[in-house]
Amino acid sequence: MPPTRDSGRRRPTQRPDTAPQLPCDQPGCNRWFRNLSGLTKHKRTTHLSFSHPHQSFPDHGELLGSSGEEDPVADTTPMLPEHAFDDYQAEVPLDPEHEDMRAEYVGSSGRLYRNYHPGLNARRCDARGQFLPANAPPPPRAEKALDDWTPYRNRLEFELADFLFTHAEMPARKIDTLLDIWAASLIGLGGQPLFTNHTDLYRVIDSTRVGDVKWDNFTIRYTGEEQGSERAPWMSDGYEVWYRDPREVIHGILASSEFTDKLDLVPYREYDVSSDQRRWQDFMSGDWAWAQADRILHDDPTTARATLVPIILGSDKTTVSVATGQTDYYPLYLSIGNVRNTLRRAHRNAVVLIAFLAMPKTTREHANTPAFRKFKRQLFHSSLTRILSSISRPMKVPEVVLFGDNYYRRVIYSLAAYIADYEEQVLLSCIVRNWCPKCLGHRDNLDEGALRRSREHCDTIIEEFELRQAWDSYGIVGDVVLFTNDFPRADIHEMLSPDILHQLIKGGFKDHLVEWVERYLIHVHGRVEAEKILDEIDRRIAAVAPFTGLRRFPQGRHFKQWTGDDSKGLMKVYIAAIEGLVPKDMVHTFRAFLKFCYLVRRNVITEQTLTEIDGALRRFHLFREVFRNAGVIESFSLPRQHAMKHYHYLIRQFGAPNGLCSSITESKHIKAVKRPYRRTNRFQALGQILLINQRLDKLTAARADFAGRGMLNGTCLSQAFEVLGTIEECANAAGDSEERTASYEEESGEVIDDQMAVDAHVSLAHRYQRARARNVGALATELGVLDLAHLLRHFLQSQLYPNDSRDPEDIPYQECPVYEGRIRVYNSACSTFFAPSDLSGIHGMRREHIRSCPMWRNAGPRFDCIFIVTDPQAEGMRGLDVARVLCFFSFKYQGTFYPCAVIHWFDRVGEGPDEATGMWIVRPGYRTRNLRNIAVVHIDTIYRAAHLIPVYATHNIDSRDIKPHCSYDMFHSFYVNKYADHHAFEIAF
Repeated sequence: MPPTRDSGRRRPTQRPDTAPQLPCDQPGCNRWFRNLSGLTKHKRTTHLSFSHPHQSFPDHGELLGSSGEEDPVADTTPMLPEHAFDDYQAEVPLDPEHEDMRAEYVGSSGRLYRNYHPGLNARRCDARGQFLPANAPPPPRAEKALDDWTPYRNRLEFELADFLFTHAEMPARKIDTLLDIWAASLIGLGGQPLFTNHTDLYRVIDSTRVGDVKWDNFTIRYTGEEQGSERAPWMSDGYEVWYRDPREVIHGILASSEFTDKLDLVPYREYDVSSDQRRWQDFMSGDWAWAQADRILHDDPTTARATLVPIILGSDKTTVSVATGQTDYYPLYLSIGNVRNTLRRAHRNAVVLIAFLAMPKTTREHANTPAFRKFKRQLFHSSLTRILSSISRPMKVPEVVLFGDNYYRRVIYSLAAYIADYEEQVLLSCIVRNWCPKCLGHRDNLDEGALRRSREHCDTIIEEFELRQAWDSYGIVGDVVLFTNDFPRADIHEMLSPDILHQLIKGGFKDHLVEWVERYLIHVHGRVEAEKILDEIDRRIAAVAPFTGLRRFPQGRHFKQWTGDDSKGLMKVYIAAIEGLVPKDMVHTFRAFLKFCYLVRRNVITEQTLTEIDGALRRFHLFREVFRNAGVIESFSLPRQHAMKHYHYLIRQFGAPNGLCSSITESKHIKAVKRPYRRTNRFQALGQILLINQRLDKLTAARADFAGRGMLNGTCLSQAFEVLGTIEECANAAGDSEERTASYEEESGEVIDDQMAVDAHVSLAHRYQRARARNVGALATELGVLDLAHLLRHFLQSQLYPNDSRDPEDIPYQECPVYEGRIRVYNSACSTFFAPSDLSGIHGMRREHIRSCPMWRNAGPRFDCIFIVTDPQAEGMRGLDVARVLCFFSFKYQGTFYPCAVIHWFDRVGEGPDEATGMWIVRPGYRTRNLRNIAVVHIDTIYRAAHLIPVYATHNIDSRDIKPHCSYDMFHSFYVNKYADHHAFEIAF
């Protein structure tokens, strides 16, 4: 049991505070570190990728580095003949004892080891497909000069083009205006702008060779028999599909130097040494990749030592304009399973737009006819077959492809997964609506045990039964030819991936559980009384304190157009809002459902996690019966809710579901469709969208190419100073400013995309507040903490004498050091921590701001809460305490810089989390004589921000006068919201 405030608080665990002194000596790396251990860890995690089999353990377990550039010539890749491997049969050992395919390394959670597939092990070769010795250098290639900015003249020209077109998204007219002003400013100076006008700018971008995959199109028409005396209008129309060659797109991903150390080229099975439990993370860690490699080798042993490239597709209709007419597009996206989940979710070019599918429309008279519905299904599948036709042969015979590390490898493709919501899954698998596309469970009782669907089974049903019987008994639409039938080893029922966004968040939570609560209230209390209770729930939701990344609901949950972010935001606060207003079993239902959602969202899933997932699902099925018993719902045979039963199997097949969620394609809609549409003139916008996407891809590929050659280090300004030989003088001039020096010390130069350089780090804001207190006395008056000077002396005692076994609070303040100098007050601090399950960089690092300011957005004061590490050996909340930050400040004492925080401790209520909600309850801590339990702590003891929700069950809100910024002041006890984000769920248990 953790100690209470009255029995004495554990001393916060603190990291020593010293300015970073040690730079990383790797080329192009600008990281600085406080100590040698931090530098060593950085080198081992960032500059040696131990978890990459194609670099670290490609042959005999040797460690090899990687370097190189992208090869823009993708269309010259040779296709190997079917018996190209016959001469190499003797040197392909398939027995693991001949090659060490077991690799052990240190991961984020301890010592791990991997077993790599011994057959398809991504052996390197030359451009003709000849295997290379283990230590052979890359085949010679024409190296580009470090000052070759082709087609740009210099860095300034590229940076300007990239800024105007990619970041500013400046229209042509505004580009011309800017360049005219620039030209006018240079008259008489002998200079000229980098571009003449927007036409010149676009011409240079279009001449970029890297990333250049042309758009093409084809037209599909109805060729079936006419039904009836009149020919329907849709039978005469042509349906145009625009696409890019997916083979060339995949070559571009594999050849990108940006992705070189972020690809898994060999199927593997990963285990934790301590527990000997298997772990699932990225796609290649799943059973599908391993089994597919076995199948490929079994069907054709000559494919040994090739590289398996699983193809991941995703499609979904999106609306770009409603007010000016319904304007819809049907984009198709492509990624590969070798790309890691964090990279796929990080909005890089690992997910590529490859097509716009046709959306046939017709008159009301013919819209619901069976012939038109069948044509729409077949049009979709025929379009996919045509688009993917270029990778049909490389699915049987490997081809030689250049990778970003400058080596060639033999590549064989397989259709692996398809990201889609339920409506799209119905179309893809050609099943009847309300049936499951993954199993044969009957639509009237989906949760009853049933066998999984398969391509062979469906083909047999179609052959043996009439179409109507296949429809009624098996839910199969048998008169459509699936696109997977045209590709080897492809099974659409196996390919359909778990969809957290639409199946769980928008489906199971918002459309089902939240709706059922409203039905229950109306059924039990009547509509009038139910409306009052729903208004109370809305007031509770609106009164929640602000938090980084938490969506605000100022009017509660009553709005018409729900987005995925709205549903995610409501999940984080809803369970506390209904506590006390609905039966306990309903709260337990939400708790079990939320636990399931947060567990399957983890970046790494272990066998223990799968056990917890199964347990959460069982409890959800048990407690949801309260809705049926109350007469709210008659049957739980709901496809999106039923899909939860398949998550265990799909995790084993495809790895962590967060890398295959439709939220990835939904986010891609914004970048690839919606924002480009806003840049068009709305007339025949599709052609303009295609051109915009092509230019964006070229600029992205050019930036990756230049960065891979080390040509984009620093900024344009710093490079100009370096050319002039004045970079050192400039830095010294900047260092003369005391404010800049303090900011440097406080920020300590962390990088979000670094590979786990720190588990967590907190730094003060860049600038201090000049209008706030300048000394301890003034700050004590401002905060209303009259004994702040004594608290600061105890703080200095603990800092100067960390080995003193006495509690600093027990030492008379007269014996403690005195500080009466100047202080600087800050309104915020920045916390950076490893949270790969949340929105984060490609290495899983996430940043959030902790606010402590007297006025926030002119709405009122904001003093956030934080987690403080008090026992590093304990797990969850037993090793953390919660406090509220009253102020951030800093000072120097005897030459040492101290960034600090004035905090108000919170006490835990009870010995464990609340039974109904699963969240810990805390309340503001007080000393004797009802004095607040205030302390001064070093910011290194802070882990990250915490979010608290009032315990409304004992504090009903009678009006809307309670504003979010008053939430922490108006209530007496709070839930520690572990549902605030996925990282909080991992630590606040």
